[in-house]
Amino acid sequence: MSSAQQVNNSAFELSASERLLKFLESQGVKSKQIVPLTPDASTRNYFRIPWKKEKAVAAVYPEPFDPDFHPYLDITRLFLENGIPVPEIYSVDGQSGIIVQEDLGDRQLFRVYEGAPEEKCDEYKERAINLIAHIQKATSQAYEKESIASRLAFDEAKLSWELDFFIEHYFGSLRSETLRHAEAAELKAELNDISAELAARPRVLCHRDFHAANLMVDSKDRLRVVDHQDARMGPVTYDLVSFLLDRRFEPPSFAELRAHRLFLLEERRLLGLDALDPDEFARELRLMTIQRGLKAIGTVSYQTAVGGRGSSYEQFIQPTFFIVLQAADWLDRFPALRRTIRERVTVN
Repeated sequence: MSSAQQVNNSAFELSASERLLKFLESQGVKSKQIVPLTPDASTRNYFRIPWKKEKAVAAVYPEPFDPDFHPYLDITRLFLENGIPVPEIYSVDGQSGIIVQEDLGDRQLFRVYEGAPEEKCDEYKERAINLIAHIQKATSQAYEKESIASRLAFDEAKLSWELDFFIEHYFGSLRSETLRHAEAAELKAELNDISAELAARPRVLCHRDFHAANLMVDSKDRLRVVDHQDARMGPVTYDLVSFLLDRRFEPPSFAELRAHRLFLLEERRLLGLDALDPDEFARELRLMTIQRGLKAIGTVSYQTAVGGRGSSYEQFIQPTFFIVLQAADWLDRFPALRRTIRERVTVN
């Protein structure tokens, strides 16, 4: 692969909105009716803008970039070529740090759930799980095209880093608590086992942050995928765990987990993907639930204690601990982790 074109990585002198206005003028768009959009947690600025008799969304980055070696553009190309419904790209100006893309509206799936009947919500969930299967089917092409996603993985180092982040920010930043040496050693040993076991599992292409806030329902009632720039290789259960367990206030029932688990296995079969042992799949899903749940608690703890966003995030800490505890109890493993959680959460 040829080396990337040299790009000046210095910060811009103009603000994001000033750069965007200058770019729009260069494109012959005279209207200055740009509407700032607030991302969940991002270094990028987003704006809804007028664009050739319709509207579009502009992502404005803090630095210039090379379009040929840009994660968002790379993964977008990969997904679109494999029929995964991400926003189309309308225009790119790497020197200005701007990507103009299709406007999917404001209907995030988790908000659509709030006003939809139960059967419609179940339909959306099945459609979302079908998308997970299609993302996994694109694994081989990611390698063939040498996509950025094929060179990133939830390996042992990455999984362990996320669990270390949990320990640092849940116990340290949030609770200002120093674990006893013996307790810390036991917990660390169990978390290392979780990382090693998950890293040894077969890997597929994962969205990485596949949940109902990153799925949009467009004007034709189609599910569309966003925030996909961090796609990488990981366990088959990764995106399913993310989708089913993100921002929940209570653990799912075993029946619910089983139904969705088997649905993904069937969707994979229909797409011609390798058959997976259902029992092994169930065990991996519980192990993945523990890792990703603790990772989420670490992120929430950081956003609460360091980022000052407790009003949005802190409410999910205890419910996520109960989800992690349910998975660990089902596996009947990790006694130090289970004891640590039970000593720190309120049991009704």
